[in-house]
Amino acid sequence: MRRVLLGLLGVLLLVAGCGVGRDAAGGGPGQDFQFVAPGGEVRITYDPPESRQTITDLRGESLLRPGTEVGIGDFPGKVRVINIWGSWCGPCRTEAPELQAVAEAAREDAVVLGIDVRDDRQAAQDFVTDRGITYDSIFDAPGRTLARLNGYPRNVVPSTIVLDRRARVAAVFLVPVGSSDLLPLITRLAAEPSSGAAG
Repeated sequence: MRRVLLGLLGVLLLVAGCGVGRDAAGGGPGQDFQFVAPGGEVRITYDPPESRQTITDLRGESLLRPGTEVGIGDFPGKVRVINIWGSWCGPCRTEAPELQAVAEAAREDAVVLGIDVRDDRQAAQDFVTDRGITYDSIFDAPGRTLARLNGYPRNVVPSTIVLDRRARVAAVFLVPVGSSDLLPLITRLAAEPSSGAAG
């Protein structure tokens, strides 16, 4: 019995000792981002900045401009807010106007880019038109763009990834977000040194 208790205590200490910053992303600084579930955390930040991992250019067909592509590399030097959404997603209906407010309030420092998943193009276009959404989205019905995010949970919709100005992952939200979550984060990230800014 004592051995079992000691074993359980060891496991608990191991789990309790895991830091979100290290466990949420595999690999090391400067490497491509690989998401690792951090034991139930739903709001994850990656600090210090030197510990952040990059995302290679996520690209796909534009929802607003069919036949053209859009991607995170189109906005070098800006903070990028990547929101995974679908017109079929209830919480996305509340979240979208908040993201539009962020796009408007932080336009000097940041850009919002959606990834529309598992969706019908007409339903998605109606969704953005009805809500007055002007930021673009990658139309990713088959999930190919999202699949490029190694280990990222594709079933968590909505979710949001925030990249710093060097295209490194600074935060992940596995829950709906609002302007009160994003604007202070964007302000902080925009104030960080941008030397060596990546696409």
